[in-house]
Amino acid sequence: MSEQDLKLKIIEVGKRLYEAGLAVAKSGNLSARVNEEKILITASGTFLGQLKEEDIVEVNLADAKFSGDIKPSSELPLHSLVYKNFPAQVVVHCHPPLINGYFAVAEKIKAMSFETKFYLGDIPVIPQETPTVVNPDPVIAALKTNNLVVLRNHGTVAIADKFENALSITEVLEEAVKSAAIARLFDKDILDSLDFALKYDLKRNQPAYNMFSREHIQAIVDLVNRDEFIAQKGRELDLTLKLAIQMDGNREAFKFNFEQGRIVRLDFDVEAPFVISAPEAVWEQVFLGKLDCFVAVTQGKMKLSGQLGQLSKWYVPFTRLFSLFKEVKIK
Repeated sequence: MSEQDLKLKIIEVGKRLYEAGLAVAKSGNLSARVNEEKILITASGTFLGQLKEEDIVEVNLADAKFSGDIKPSSELPLHSLVYKNFPAQVVVHCHPPLINGYFAVAEKIKAMSFETKFYLGDIPVIPQETPTVVNPDPVIAALKTNNLVVLRNHGTVAIADKFENALSITEVLEEAVKSAAIARLFDKDILDSLDFALKYDLKRNQPAYNMFSREHIQAIVDLVNRDEFIAQKGRELDLTLKLAIQMDGNREAFKFNFEQGRIVRLDFDVEAPFVISAPEAVWEQVFLGKLDCFVAVTQGKMKLSGQLGQLSKWYVPFTRLFSLFKEVKIK
C-alpha cells in the first residue's frame, strides 16, 4: 500500500472509531508502518473522526524526527516501541467508554460467549496513572501475550497486520463488556461468579524440563492421558485426529495421535492435517500459561496449517489440553 493510500486508510479508520463511539473528542491515535524506517501517525490534538491528510505525520523510527510544523501524537514513544518489537503493521489506541468503565472496577473480562474466549482470551490490564503512556515497557511486555491490551483508566492498545484486525478485537472487547453489563442486570453476582474457564486441581511439584525437549512433551502427553475431562469430552466428540506442534527453526516436531481423546502415540514429524507453529518466545508464553493457543492463532502470533474451523468442533477439550500445557514446568 502506498503512503497516500495509508493516509486515506487512517482517515477511514478514524471515522469508523468515532462512529462506533470508541473515540470521542480528541482522544486516541492511530499509526501504520510505511517501511522498516518510517511510520505514519496521527498528529497531536486531532479529532480521529475528522482527520485530514495534513493531520497525519511521517516519522522516522530511528530518531523520531518528523518534517513540518505539526507534531505527532504524544503517544509516539509507545507506537515506536511497538514497531521496533513486533512485525505489526498498525497500532490502534483509543478510549472506549464502556471498556474504560468496566475495567475501572473489574480485573478481567467475564466471557459471556465462546467468541469472546476464542478471539480475546485473557486480556492483560496495565495500571495507568497519567494521560500519556510514560512507561511503555509494561505495555510492550503485555502485547507479547495478546494483541489487545487495556490501560486501566485510559483506553486500549491493539496491534495487528492490518487495521481491520486491530479494529475487530477492539470492537469484540467493547461488545463483551456490553454483554457483561447486560448479564449484570439479570444477576447482580454475575461478575463475581461467572467463569467459563475449566476448573481443575493439579499439583505443580514436578521437575522442570527444557522447553520442547522430548521429555517436556512426553510429560504433557502423560498429563493429558490422565485427565478425566479430556477423556470424557474426547469420547463424546470423537476427538480422533493428528495434531503436530513445532517451534520455528526446529527440524523436529511433535505429533499427537488422538483416538477418542487419548494420545495413543507421539511421533516426531509434521505429517499431520493440523500443525501449530510459532517462535520460541511465543511458545514460552503458552507454556507459562500467559497465552491461549486459540487466541494466538486468531491474532496471528501462531501459525496453523489446517482449517481452524475444523478444530473448533473440539474447542472444549482442546481448551483444556492447552491449559494443561502450563502444568508441566519449563526451565
